[in-house]
Amino acid sequence: MWVVVGLGNPGRRYRATRHNVGFRVVDRLAARWDVAVEREAHRALVGEARRAGERVLLVKPQTYMNESGGALASLARFYRVDPARVIAVHDDVDLEPGRVRIRRGGRAGGNRGVESLMTALGDPGFLRVKVGVGRPPAGPVPADWVLSVPPADERAALVAAEERAADAVELLLTDGPERAMNHINQREAPHAGPPL
Repeated sequence: MWVVVGLGNPGRRYRATRHNVGFRVVDRLAARWDVAVEREAHRALVGEARRAGERVLLVKPQTYMNESGGALASLARFYRVDPARVIAVHDDVDLEPGRVRIRRGGRAGGNRGVESLMTALGDPGFLRVKVGVGRPPAGPVPADWVLSVPPADERAALVAAEERAADAVELLLTDGPERAMNHINQREAPHAGPPL
């Protein structure tokens, strides 16, 4: 079994914010797979699909971002899911807006939702699909930045990135982490300039 957990905050107020990228990617996967993510269990909304011959849970914790780990740990215990079979989808302020990267393990990078997952699972080795939202040029602190709705020009790049993030999850499920990372991370690498 795989668990795909999108990180975000519940409620209409947060739906279009940068921080809710994870929820929106889960919604895109649910639409692609014709699955409803609406069953309430373990303080989360859950949907279930079969992909590449395996059972996959789509999860949107309803505990708010900073406490996402509690919902996921409860699900992981109930279904006996190895942390290595967890894919967390979340925003990343250290990636340029619209960029997507896959990574296994590492630090939380200031994302409280990821930090909560690491603490609750007791293992940082889960997979991550990170969607870049960038940092503010000046002014608001990152908390205000990620909890705000991006302007229209940035929103278009974010929508495209959400589709690529959904592609990344599907690749992880069908091709495995190494091949998925090679494909997505290479494609998302900044292009080198012309030779000097």
